[in-house]
Amino acid sequence: MSLKDQITEDMKTAMRAKDSERLGTIRLLLSAMKQKEVDERVVLDDAMVVAILDKLIKQRKDSITAFELAARQDLVDKEKSEMLVLQAYLPARMSTEDVTLAVQAIVAALGAKGPGDMGKVMGAVKTQLAGKADMGQVSAAVKAALAG
Repeated sequence: MSLKDQITEDMKTAMRAKDSERLGTIRLLLSAMKQKEVDERVVLDDAMVVAILDKLIKQRKDSITAFELAARQDLVDKEKSEMLVLQAYLPARMSTEDVTLAVQAIVAALGAKGPGDMGKVMGAVKTQLAGKADMGQVSAAVKAALAG
């Protein structure tokens, strides 16, 4: 079963269970997926769904930071619960050590040296690690590899 089908089935389950919080988050995700399909006239595969999930989770993290600064614990809790629902659909992520090793291998293969090659390395890394690792973690590993 594809990730998209799994999400649709989970929406139906949440409807039957009258779990309004989970249902709202899943509907939000399905809406973002449908928007991508309509805008780009494509049928989403699992990799594209994971990219949408990453984007939505990043938005939640940014919102949590802003709400914490504004001392709005009620909104922080809401965003955290949505983030947990979204993270459940992500595949297992690579460990920090695996990310570092993969980045070092790509840097060596490209012969990149110094911060000026950051864009070239990130382009190659994104194609190989998209959906498998947190891109914030990947970016930090690339900076470390190019600084060394």
